[in-house]
Amino acid sequence: MKSLPQPLAGVFFDLDGTLVDSARDMHAAITALCRERGIAVPDFELVRETVSRGARAVLRCAVGNDEAKVDAVLPRFLDLYVATGMANTRAFAGVDALLQQLEARGIAWGVVSNKASGLVALVMEKLGYAQRAAAVVGGDTLPQCKPDPEPVLHACKLAGVAPASCAYVGDDPRDILAGRAAGLYTVAAAWGYLDGADPNTWQPDAIADSAAQIAGWLEST
Repeated sequence: MKSLPQPLAGVFFDLDGTLVDSARDMHAAITALCRERGIAVPDFELVRETVSRGARAVLRCAVGNDEAKVDAVLPRFLDLYVATGMANTRAFAGVDALLQQLEARGIAWGVVSNKASGLVALVMEKLGYAQRAAAVVGGDTLPQCKPDPEPVLHACKLAGVAPASCAYVGDDPRDILAGRAAGLYTVAAAWGYLDGADPNTWQPDAIADSAAQIAGWLEST
């Protein structure tokens, strides 16, 4: 693996499947939707794998690949997701300690997600992260979203850090593509959802099996 940038000025994270485990609430929302419409509820593991690709991907688990059907039920699905209150959304193991370590070292951290910014805000508030993050960028903050590098570059700008001095951590190939194109060091979060893929094929600068492993890299620098 390549060494982390030195000095490290910032670390940015994807949200779902990287910083937080939101799959239980996503599955609760799709379960409620399916029961309303009398259709089969997809298995939790199937939904979990797709969460990093967003709400539309989750809906395809239930209604298939007919985009007209996806469009028709998307607003209701999002309402049902908000109605969960993110009750079962949690930070992944080791994330809280990693964020505290970054803060103690004066390293900015933030979130760059393709999730709608209003939903990102709800999750960040729920977990107590909203006032701590140096940058929060949602999928509708800019006209572009990942794998375009602009959201990552925008986060760096908001945090006041140079991209070449930062790392981006994510559990989807779009995260690695966006981070690389923006000039950041890229880390594949192997603890995340991964959509059944092998993160080695994404060619990140590093692969971390846990947030604690990233913390260990920081300790050794």
